[in-house]
Amino acid sequence: MELSIPAFCGTRMWRRGADSEGHVANFVETEQIIQINGFTSSFVQVRGSIPFLWEQIVDLTYKPKFEIVRPEEAPQIAERHFLDLRKMYGSVLAVDLLNKHGGEGRLSDMFSNAMQPIVSEDLRYLHFDFTKICGHVHFERLSFLYDQIADFLVKNGYFLLNEESEKMEQLGVVRTNCIDCLDRTNITQSMIGRKILELQLRRIGVFAAEETISSHPKLDRCFRILWANHGDDISIQYSGTAALKGDLVRSGQRRVQGILKDRYISFKRYYLNNFSDGTKQDAIDLLQGHYKVSVGGDITPPSQTGGLEAIASFPLALCLVLIGLLLTTMSLGQVGNDPRHLLFSVVWGSISVGIASFVRAKGRIFCNRPRLQLHDKPGY
Repeated sequence: MELSIPAFCGTRMWRRGADSEGHVANFVETEQIIQINGFTSSFVQVRGSIPFLWEQIVDLTYKPKFEIVRPEEAPQIAERHFLDLRKMYGSVLAVDLLNKHGGEGRLSDMFSNAMQPIVSEDLRYLHFDFTKICGHVHFERLSFLYDQIADFLVKNGYFLLNEESEKMEQLGVVRTNCIDCLDRTNITQSMIGRKILELQLRRIGVFAAEETISSHPKLDRCFRILWANHGDDISIQYSGTAALKGDLVRSGQRRVQGILKDRYISFKRYYLNNFSDGTKQDAIDLLQGHYKVSVGGDITPPSQTGGLEAIASFPLALCLVLIGLLLTTMSLGQVGNDPRHLLFSVVWGSISVGIASFVRAKGRIFCNRPRLQLHDKPGY
């Protein structure tokens, strides 16, 4: 399996969607290779963010709102993106795994509408509501998706080469996306990879006509671990954490330990998104050449807005709230000795609530944001 570095790369919340040239965030090419009995065979899939301008700016909430930027440009940006894919891979089947409600629903609708003018014989778009159909554990229902894409997979095939130099070529690619192109995407791609591997093994003569990977426990376990590790590698690169539902991908079962681990991963993603990834994004942009150092060599990040954002500190605000709550509690404990402490408790409580409300209302300025001023990048 191979990872490719995209032109629009970065961290999870600071690189969403695409740039104006159609380069998408978290674009990854995965090649599944098998060598056996003198045969070499491979199958390529790709994943990438929804190909138009959209963003999800961190603001201390658990799920920041999705915002579509310059929606009128969506069809042109999607067309540029898929033109590049068709030049590189041939036919393309875009599988959209987004929900059909809320913010994801708006993005999915925009994606679907942007695709309508450009779908053709060698470019298809298919929506599959992963969460609604599969939920959190029923991944076997991905067979419904496979039934809809099997004709494309059979028609476009896979690469196969034997010792006599007889060769088959893969003529098209499946492009899969969810919101992050991490968890749902990896599960879906592993299902497609499993089906193709079974076809390859039958073609080579290792499997009988009805034989499957599931009928070989050791092979099944190795395949699951391979794809789970692959998902973790991509997720660590993009979000800073391992992928969610790793236990289900590895073992096919949902366990209490796995659920608890997912809670920890979700909390860690929240922390990194809000308090760490802005600085990391600046480092990536500097290394990628998106930000040009001045002639004098000064790389001091320019302030974007100055004022309150320059001095806003979440740790300081949290400390003040906690101190206020402590003093409120202490004052309430002294009310029996001196009624005036009731007034003090009201004052300290009001200060704590006021600070907390201000932080919540102005959440964006308390987050760790990229400071380098870039052009044509959503989120700046």
